[in-house]
Amino acid sequence: MGTRAGVNFLALLTILADLAIVTALVLALGGRLSAALARARTSAVDAVRPVALPLAAIVAIVATVGSLWFSEGANFLPCKLCWYQRIAMYPMAVLLPIAVVRRDDARIRPYAWTLAGIGAVISTYHYLVERFPSLESSSCDPTNPCSLVWVWRFHFISIPFMAGSAFVLIAVLLAVVPRTVENR
Repeated sequence: MGTRAGVNFLALLTILADLAIVTALVLALGGRLSAALARARTSAVDAVRPVALPLAAIVAIVATVGSLWFSEGANFLPCKLCWYQRIAMYPMAVLLPIAVVRRDDARIRPYAWTLAGIGAVISTYHYLVERFPSLESSSCDPTNPCSLVWVWRFHFISIPFMAGSAFVLIAVLLAVVPRTVENR
């Protein structure tokens, strides 16, 4: 796969992730205001709940493979903030599939939520550094600055935006994972 095609593919996956996130937010917030949206929210949660953890695992795996492809396939050198985001994402690409196989839905949730939250904060900061390079700290490598924008699609999608979308989607999917451990 060429660099352009790979970047476009990952950008389109990001748009799909963001559409899912916005839909979940509309249903969550709108369900408090409208009975119809509350019913839609309940239906959506009932439909997604059985597959929420496997979907979160898939998102983590795709994000991990995508980040590896950016550095190894497209030869984009990861900056310090990229590495911090990877530190939050890579364990989820291992832990979430294990949780799917072991049916540890409720047990994995706090750990994965923590990693997703940390990753989302780092991704948000990294995106802001890209947009406002004056925010870049002296801890970033001057030869590979965190403000360097390798990807810019649809006038808003960059690599940190892609990572942030993945972290938030994982958190949203984990929100519908059952809160209690069932005896299966």
